[in-house]
Amino acid sequence: MTIMIPAWENGVLKPVEKLDAHLRGLKHKAVSVFVMNRGRVLIQQRAMGKYHTPGMWANTCCTHPEWDEDPTDCAVRRLDEELGIKGLYPSHRDEIEYRADVGGGLIEHEVVQVYVADAPNDLKIVPNPEEVMNTRWVDFYDLSADVARHPTQYTPWLRIYLQDHTTAIFGDLMRVG
Repeated sequence: MTIMIPAWENGVLKPVEKLDAHLRGLKHKAVSVFVMNRGRVLIQQRAMGKYHTPGMWANTCCTHPEWDEDPTDCAVRRLDEELGIKGLYPSHRDEIEYRADVGGGLIEHEVVQVYVADAPNDLKIVPNPEEVMNTRWVDFYDLSADVARHPTQYTPWLRIYLQDHTTAIFGDLMRVG
C-alpha cells in the first residue's frame, strides 16, 4: 500500500509518497504524542519490521497525517492503531520542526504537531506487533538520564525533543515533578 503524506516540494505542499519524502529529505507534516501518568511517560519500542529505526525506543506514538487529515484526529487514530489506546484525547502542546538522519539514507525533516495526553492509572494498552514490539512506563527524569547514557537506543526525534524542547513538551510535568 502506498502511503501519501503532506510534504513540501519546491515550496508547495502536496501529497508525496512517504518513503520518497524520507529518501529526498523533504520537509513534511508529522504528529507526535506523549502519553503521561503521574510523572511517567509511556514509550514504545519500534517493531523490527519498521523501515527505519527498528527496535529503537520512541515517544508514545509518532506518525504522518494523511493528506488533509486534521492532526488531532491523526493523533487519536494512531494511538489506537499503534497501541490499541482508546478514549484518550490529547491536547496540542507545540509545533516543532527538526531534521534528522534516521539511517539507511533516510532523512526525517518534519514539522511536528506535538500532543500530550494524561492517562488514567488503568489505561489499557494493546500494541500492534507490526508497529510496536514493547512498551514501558518510565519516569520522565529517568528517561532523560537513560537517553543521555544510551542515546543509540532511542530514536533521533526523541533525543531532539528531550534535548531541545523539554520545557515546551514537559513543562507541566517538570513543575509537578
